[in-house]
Amino acid sequence: MNLRQRIFQVIAALLLGSTSLSIYAAGASSPALQVVATTGMLADAIREVGGTRVQVSALMGPGVDPHLYRQTHSDVTRLARADLVVYHGLNLEAQLLPLLTDLARTRSVVALAEAVPRQALLADEENPTQFDPHIWMNPSLWQHVVNAARDALISVDAKGKSHYDERAQRYNQAINAMHERTQAKLHTVPTDKRVLITAHDAFQYFGQAYGYEVLAIQGISTESEASLHQIGQLVQTIVQRNISAIFVESSVPDQSIRALVEGAAAQGHNVVIGGELYSDALGPDDTPEGTYLGMIEHNASVIANGLRGT
Repeated sequence: MNLRQRIFQVIAALLLGSTSLSIYAAGASSPALQVVATTGMLADAIREVGGTRVQVSALMGPGVDPHLYRQTHSDVTRLARADLVVYHGLNLEAQLLPLLTDLARTRSVVALAEAVPRQALLADEENPTQFDPHIWMNPSLWQHVVNAARDALISVDAKGKSHYDERAQRYNQAINAMHERTQAKLHTVPTDKRVLITAHDAFQYFGQAYGYEVLAIQGISTESEASLHQIGQLVQTIVQRNISAIFVESSVPDQSIRALVEGAAAQGHNVVIGGELYSDALGPDDTPEGTYLGMIEHNASVIANGLRGT
């Protein structure tokens, strides 16, 4: 089929109200898989593993909180037209679960983080039957998601198995290299200064991976409310342990973190905001932080520089 014929085919499909248009990847002889991912981190993993065999879109862009996200009408349309839908699971997208469960009756819908071994997951202290979903903060655990993404793509496109296997292996090697760079940077901070304080409890896996103590105002989900008592306790910790920097998050309002700064100042201790971290969402598109690898490296640099005071 030549280009002119293809254009007419697309126009005809639009006029007839087709709900599923095949989009061909550049240089491909078969239509690219239409994949919708809930978060930017998942979309990035699918893009890396899928290459030219996939067309990927994310429901949630930079700065969007997945704990609170509710679908729009356009989201429902995109999900209904997808060949494959991937979501994180572990109750991260709590508001979307009814829709995703319903969609799974007619579409391939996969919760990629459910592939992480249960013994590797951290239980929520406030609700021991739930697990901390922020596994992307530990690159070793994120590789389980990469492999699950590979398997999900193969399940709907068996002909592409060797392609997906090769790209997943290559991407996992890149994650390992990033992890080593990140570890070297974070270990430039003196051991007694390795205390990370953030707005909500998204960095426990990060702390586990890199040997940092992690404290937060809110719990694992941003749906939880920070009490004045919790803020007061953290202020005392900051003052007593002479913590010099705390951090805001791109997807969480900064009022509580600023309250810590003001509370410490009232007790004669100066603590600064060391920078902005990407916790539940990637950075802006077309920037290094708009990828998973760039996100983790950005966080490591900001944390190391902030805690060292450089």
